[in-house]
Amino acid sequence: MKSLQQKNNRTLFGTLCGIGAAVCYGTNPLGARLYEEGMTPSNVLFWRFGLAWVIIAAVMLLRKEKLKVSRSEFATLSMLGLLFLASSFTLYASFQLMDVGVASTLLFVYPVLTAAIMAVFFKEKLTWATTLSIILSFIGVMLLYWTPDGGRLSAAGVVLVLISALTYALYIIVMNRSQLAMSSFKINFYVLIYCTLGNLILSFCTGHGVQMPAHATSWFYVGWLAVVPAILALVMMVYAAKYIGSTPTAIIGALEPLTAVLIGIFMFGEVFTVRLAFGILLIFSAVFIIALYSNRKTA
Repeated sequence: MKSLQQKNNRTLFGTLCGIGAAVCYGTNPLGARLYEEGMTPSNVLFWRFGLAWVIIAAVMLLRKEKLKVSRSEFATLSMLGLLFLASSFTLYASFQLMDVGVASTLLFVYPVLTAAIMAVFFKEKLTWATTLSIILSFIGVMLLYWTPDGGRLSAAGVVLVLISALTYALYIIVMNRSQLAMSSFKINFYVLIYCTLGNLILSFCTGHGVQMPAHATSWFYVGWLAVVPAILALVMMVYAAKYIGSTPTAIIGALEPLTAVLIGIFMFGEVFTVRLAFGILLIFSAVFIIALYSNRKTA
């Protein structure tokens, strides 16, 4: 009886952590608030990842965790850092060209892209679930592509989000197949170095240099981006995957773009239409099919 109660408690805790992680990730669009004072995507991400790196470094120091890695581990960590740099920068760049809610929903095709890449390049069987998910997500993306006034979204914005989704899918694949034998703090310590330095270099290459957040409110958003959608989401995701499994965690992850859509509506005044709702529903359905089918195979 006690063992069953403990299992139920862990399941409840894991579920709550999964919900918390998805909602935290979904607050990424708040970074677009910093664009209003002239900050560029690379500057916003420099401060976000730089602050997150400092916090994780402090945690590792308290944990007395060693930084030493092997050459093969360093090569893998470098690849992860570059992929996450590309994914985050292209997503934040898209926020300048399209509604943040739509961009975050388009990003959610990454589980489908992951399944497609595994089927094509790693010889995993292309199942009916994968095929159907690809079709549904493609239709969903097309529905999101048209704007309420009959126009179209920025083609460049759509391409940026799809690049973000693709590089994030590759990030997940490399992470899963590398099987790094180290803590998530240590992995992200190195990943965030690439993200911080990469965005610093991009800031100077584009001629903007380092732009300091101008107001206390700006620093609040920087701190929020560093702590909530980065560190808190990371920690809660670990517990969610541990206590309820990766598949249920992926399903709960649908709250991520939903949160972003709500932020877009209530904080940026974005319009929510029936067409947008149907496009979002199709993308969610594609992800659910992939997740449920994966759970059935591993059961």
